[in-house]
Amino acid sequence: MAWYAYCLTEHQTLPSGVRARRPFVLDGIQGVSGAPVMSYPSGEFAVIVSEYDRATAKLDEKSVLEHARVVSVSFRTCTVLPFRFGTIFDTEDAIRQAVRSNRRTFCESVARLRGKSEMRIKLVVRDGSLRAALEQIDLPDTVGREYLAKLREKASRDRERQTKARALSVQVHKLFNPLEEEVSCKKVNTGGMLLDIAHLIDTKSIEKYQNRYNTAAKQLKNCELAISGPWPPYHFLPEKLRTVAGNS
Repeated sequence: MAWYAYCLTEHQTLPSGVRARRPFVLDGIQGVSGAPVMSYPSGEFAVIVSEYDRATAKLDEKSVLEHARVVSVSFRTCTVLPFRFGTIFDTEDAIRQAVRSNRRTFCESVARLRGKSEMRIKLVVRDGSLRAALEQIDLPDTVGREYLAKLREKASRDRERQTKARALSVQVHKLFNPLEEEVSCKKVNTGGMLLDIAHLIDTKSIEKYQNRYNTAAKQLKNCELAISGPWPPYHFLPEKLRTVAGNS
């Protein structure tokens, strides 16, 4: 029997206070395909898993939600390092080996993320001055003067969008003052620009962070602003952890 892995946490203890040495079921939550969720201890860590039968089980859109729900429920009570969706270990030894080989990264990440939460900001900009910068530039099939002119125009518009995005992200950073941030920017079909911003904050300051919404909405002109969270720290995991995919 294989094991589907959701996230890694600091080692949990049984209700009796006895340190767990074998996997034990976590009550009140179901995982992928409705399977019971278990805590699999490995040293100072525990991997949150459920049994998975490769021959009969199938991962689909519903499985994505089930995976996220397990991670979110685990996050309510402890620090979590989420595994990538679809992470499957074929044996118990594979779980232990993954923990051993990434132990240093896990230790550093848990220490850095302990007591932290992720908040998300979606900022849609529909500034009339950006209309030209958001228009698609199609490059000619042939090379020559026309191609170079279009290439320069495309580069100029890309720089204009990037400059606007940087200015807005700096303004948002000053308003919300996170510990860390990750920003992505893309055009949207409705003729605007979307900034998707992830902020890492102290969990104790969530209410203070949320209270800044009204101030931000007033100051960010020509923008539609939405915040959500708290979430597990999906955007603040080390690259090495993101590559842990078991035998999937």
